[in-house]
Amino acid sequence: MTSGLALERVFRAASGRIIAALAARYRNLALAEDAFSEACLRALRAWPDTGVPDDPAAWLYRTASRVILDALRQQSVRERHSIPEPPSEPSAEQLLADDGQVIPDERLRLIFICCHPAVAQDARAALTLRLVCGLTVTEIARAFLIEEATLAQRLVRAKRKIAEAGVSFELPPPELWPERLEAVLSTLEVSYSRAHEDASGTGARAHFAAEVIHLTSLLAQLLPAESEAHALAALVRYSEARRPARVDSEGMMVPLSEQDPRLWDRTRIGEADALLARAAELGPPTARLLQAKLQRVWCARGSCAKSPPWPEILSIYDRLVQLRDDPFVRINRAVALAEIRGPEAALEELASLDGAKLAGFAPYHAVRADFLARVGRHGDARQAYETVLALDPPPAEERWIRRKLTLLKNEA
Repeated sequence: MTSGLALERVFRAASGRIIAALAARYRNLALAEDAFSEACLRALRAWPDTGVPDDPAAWLYRTASRVILDALRQQSVRERHSIPEPPSEPSAEQLLADDGQVIPDERLRLIFICCHPAVAQDARAALTLRLVCGLTVTEIARAFLIEEATLAQRLVRAKRKIAEAGVSFELPPPELWPERLEAVLSTLEVSYSRAHEDASGTGARAHFAAEVIHLTSLLAQLLPAESEAHALAALVRYSEARRPARVDSEGMMVPLSEQDPRLWDRTRIGEADALLARAAELGPPTARLLQAKLQRVWCARGSCAKSPPWPEILSIYDRLVQLRDDPFVRINRAVALAEIRGPEAALEELASLDGAKLAGFAPYHAVRADFLARVGRHGDARQAYETVLALDPPPAEERWIRRKLTLLKNEA
């Protein structure tokens, strides 16, 4: 493996937890991020000559830590006073060696820090996704359907606000968690969606699935009376339970309605059932709770012979859109609408959305292409599928799109 490829892999897999560990140890978020970037540059210079270290993540952490200490010493000289020693036990470096320790502790702490009320509400989840999860600005902008330049400005302002407000780098006491919880949960939702959109589970963000499963479990334990924490934990477990059926023997994506329920993980579904029942006991139906119920409806299918319960699915979406009327909900509702009232009605539903805003959102184009094909507009359908391919979908999804294109060409 080349040094460049090794660095790319460790950056994708460990950048978030390294920055989290650095920020937690040295109490400076901006400094942690800058030091990690410098460590990556040094790796690009050093690894081609010295070889890739046995533990690249630990190498980057140690190097970034030295960068921070050098910066603090220089600041100390300028200000003519000694710098405080970082906490010695347990050191972030020691924690870094054990993913089971650093991910639930240091990462969760940094999630709560980034979701501090001092940070503008529209920037909390985005900042966390950038620093803790390592998502690119492009990925985050697509997730929130906003311009990259707008997002970049929000991130800069958020990090500045954390520094100016002197935000504590300690997990806040439980009585302060509710004011940050929605942003924390939104962060975890987007993180999981990045893993879920890759059906094969082999992409750069695939590891998010296991991490979000773990973190939602931890949140449900920490917040036993919070319905939303339990609902999200249930939602991601229902989704993850279906992963064994999401790709066929040729590595092509299998749409949910065509999956074999016998391949689903029933143990995981049982865990989700218990969490959903608890969430329903704790509070009234919320958007997140309804989303979990939608997943439960799908997972209740026992075999391919049993048709999806489209009327029930559409009914839940009708309730959901009253609580969370956003393009994501509308697109998914349109899928159910097409099965109940036909593809023409579904196309009308999509036409009511802001197509320009959804230009970079592949599911919108894929769903629209399916509806267009079903009403006989094959040329428009091919164009929509080509748009999906231009957005660089994951391999399993790409194979499925190309198959749909081949079928359309054969029908022409």
